[in-house]
This record gives sequence, structure tokens and C-alpha cells, in this order.
Amino acid sequence: MKLLFLNTLYAPHIGGGAELMVQAMAEGLQARGHSVQVLSTGPDAGVHSELHNGVPVLRAGLRNLYWPFADPRPGLLRRLAWHALDRYNRGMRDVLAQVLAQSRPDLVVCHNLSGWSIAAWDAIRDAGLPIVQVLHDQYLTCPRAMRFNNGQHCQQQCVSCALLRRSHAQASAQVDTVVGVSRYQLAALVDAGYFAHSQHYVVYNCAPFIPLQEAPAALVQHRPLRFGFIGAITPNKGVEWLIEQFQKQALDASLLIAGRGDAAYVNTLKSLADPQHVHFVGYRNPCGFFAEIDVAVVPSVGPESFGLVALEACAHHLPVIVSTRGGLVEIVRDGLNGLHCSPERPDSLGDAIRRLSEDAPLRQRLASRARESVESMLSVERMLDEYEAVLHHTLLSRGVRHGSAIAVSAL
Repeated sequence: MKLLFLNTLYAPHIGGGAELMVQAMAEGLQARGHSVQVLSTGPDAGVHSELHNGVPVLRAGLRNLYWPFADPRPGLLRRLAWHALDRYNRGMRDVLAQVLAQSRPDLVVCHNLSGWSIAAWDAIRDAGLPIVQVLHDQYLTCPRAMRFNNGQHCQQQCVSCALLRRSHAQASAQVDTVVGVSRYQLAALVDAGYFAHSQHYVVYNCAPFIPLQEAPAALVQHRPLRFGFIGAITPNKGVEWLIEQFQKQALDASLLIAGRGDAAYVNTLKSLADPQHVHFVGYRNPCGFFAEIDVAVVPSVGPESFGLVALEACAHHLPVIVSTRGGLVEIVRDGLNGLHCSPERPDSLGDAIRRLSEDAPLRQRLASRARESVESMLSVERMLDEYEAVLHHTLLSRGVRHGSAIAVSAL
């Protein structure tokens, strides 16, 4: 197959888990003999070509008011204007149309559309090509892609999101195949009226950078227990909730917080934390960080489309406490490889922390099952097999609309 992957960013520009998966897919499918090209946005005008790890990459200058991945952050009105243009970006539609005319792929695999907008679908359809849309976030229902505002998960679409996403559900009907990276992610869009005529699949993300590891030998602890959070330090990740609940337990334990965030917000969190027990350690390599802690905590108060950090923690033989928001519960199952907590019951996080602090046999039992419980999800080859099957089936059924049977990857 001759494939074009479309995404907002591409390595070495990594915004999150989506970019890691696009890179793994592009490199993996090329290694299997497919002809692969990647098209992403970039800060410089024009279209620039390069090779990244042997994969041909085109970076198209973003035709909008500014490049959203540079500092400083623009003001509110300028951000609103950017999102208004991103509702349907005709300039980026023209860029994509030119690339399609030159590269002539068999199929286009769309990932994150921020910057491209849903105008990309029209460009692909005008070229007579099938569309596979992979859902990594909530961009199609929320311009901020997270359904989270003012410290709260948005249970319903707000007025501004409804205006900026008017007609998006209708436009999604032209997509041949839609793939959710979790059951939650697919259902969130389908239940909102999207992809009514598309074939539906779920393909779980892999963990492409996790080495094969033996379970660590049980050791007698000669130090206080260490709980750990790693990720973007933003309000939707629940770090404030974690600090509050951890300190409320008054345990002989420490909490390590790894990651980066807005300086003002991070300083606010630091002002809430007892420096004797809560340590902000900055950016850390995940493998090294997981080796330093005993329990991982993923306390997201906004819905997670998948939750790659939870998968990675399990792969490192750690018990994981996760919130019940989004796809996290598809990775961490309560009582099997971790514990659940709920933002609707704030003390449930503290209860889980205390249970794992006081019950060493429970902690060790969860840890002993962690890697095995997610083993099938870790494999890059498993993910490539499933996407390859989806792409082949999309080409074979081109022009034929089927019912929406969901094929879920085996756990």
C-alpha cells in the first residue's frame, strides 16, 4: 500500500502520545514494505521535505494566525480567532490537495487534525481517496481537544465549542473508517453523532519504547514508600487533587512529581506541597523514573483518551492508581493490576494511597500481575498487525458502506 499519514506534528516534534504512535506506525509499516509518507504542519511557510529515521516527511507551514507550539502564549482574543479559522481552514485544504496530487497515495490515514481542520477530509474526498481517521483526543468536539474547562470535565458541549464544531458531525459521514485508541474514545464520538456511516474499530496504542523486563525481586524496603506521578503538569491531570489527598494521609512516604507545565501553575502547586514529602523533580525519562518509585498514580480529572503512562507503568511492574475518567480503566483494572479512584469521590484517591501504603501484600500482588496484564498491549507488532488489517479492509470495501460493528483488539 502507498500510505500518507496526516498529523499536526511529527517527530522530532512530540506533543504527546499521538506523535509517538504515528511515528511507530509510519516506521513500522515502512519496514513491512509499504510506501509511507508523513505530512505534518510546521512553523515555516511553504512545504519542506526531509527524512526522519528513513521515513519521508513533509512539513507544511501552518496557514493561520500563529504557530501554536511556540512561546509566549497569545492573548485570549487571538486564540479565539485562531480556533475560528481552524474550524475550516481552506488554506490548509489547498496545501493538502497539492500534496495529494503529487504523491498519489492509495489511502490517507488522518490522526490529529488541529491545524489542518476537517477541511482535510474534503481535500481527500475530492482526490477520490479513502479516509481512515484515528481518534487520539476530543478535537472534533472541543477546540482544546480535552473537554475540560475551569477545573471541570465538560459533561456537555459548551456554547463556544458547539459553535466552533457546528457541522463537524455531519462532515464526518464521509470518513470511510474510524479507529478509536480505546473503547471510550470511539464511543465518545459515536455517541455524539459522529461517523454514522463509517466502519468502526478499536486499536489500542502500543508502548514502543518499553524494554523487556524481568519482574524485580521482592526487596525489604529500607526507605519510605515512594508514590509517583509523571506527565504534563496541567489542571486536567489532577496533580492538585493528588497532592491534597496524599498529604491528607500523613504517611511515612514520599510523592515524586515529574514533568513540566506552565511556570505559574507549577509554582501554585509547589506552594500547596510540603517539601519534606512532596518533591517536584522536573522532566524525567519515564524508564528511569519508574525504577525509582513503588506506586504510580494517574489521577486525571479530565478524560484520558488512552493513558499511555498507565500502560508504561504496568510494563515496569508497578501497581497503578488511576481515575475512572476515559480509557484508563481499559488498562488498569481495579484489584488486578491497580486500584481505581473517582474525581466524583475525592477521598477515594486518598483511600487508594493509604491501602497501598499499609497493605504490602496487596501492593506486591498487584505489582506481580501488572506486566502480564498488559503484555499483549505493549507489542508494536500487534498494533501494526491490527492497523494493517484495518487499512486493507478499508481499501477492499472502498465505496461500500457497512454497519458499525466494532472490532476490539484482544487484551
